[in-house]
Amino acid sequence: MYPSKLLEKSVGEFARLPGIGRKTALRLVLHLLREDADSVNRFAETIAEMKREIKFCRVCHNISDTELCPICADPRRDTSVVCVVENVQDVMAVENTQQFHGLYHVLGGTISPMDGVGPGDIEIDSLVARVAEGGVKEVILALSPTMEGDATNFFISRKLAPYAVKLSVIARGVAVGDELEYADEVTLGRSILNRTPFAGVS
Repeated sequence: MYPSKLLEKSVGEFARLPGIGRKTALRLVLHLLREDADSVNRFAETIAEMKREIKFCRVCHNISDTELCPICADPRRDTSVVCVVENVQDVMAVENTQQFHGLYHVLGGTISPMDGVGPGDIEIDSLVARVAEGGVKEVILALSPTMEGDATNFFISRKLAPYAVKLSVIARGVAVGDELEYADEVTLGRSILNRTPFAGVS
């Protein structure tokens, strides 16, 4: 029903984005068609540059413009405390609470056999290596309180058992089954402050 194959192709590409249906995709494409050529070229180049130039921090795996992200490079952060999160959105969610002043470790997912994601597919080994280097006194497990998050917490606790490091988990002010990035800032901030020792599977 599209009057142009190029329009249909563009709508199809936008509709591949998460949370974007074909109606929303059509609105976005028609908006770009109304823009002048310079604006559209600038938009396209910004996306291409992001894909081409963006890096992942060599320490915590957060997204960064440089090899070391601004959080890891900040001398005011407490390097003895590492907060383990699933993804980059969770780093931003915790940072927005302004309650945490340590460092992060982004796993890039959680263990999920149903989805074919095993321990070797996420950044658990690099977390163990960070702890093994020394200097880390506490690891906060701030994964979403889901079955996958709990399984990942348990696996990490087993891997870190040989090291003299305190393991804690965020308080369950975040409802069971909720994604961390969708928790409100007050609830998430209190969950970080009121974290409890990790005691395995509850």
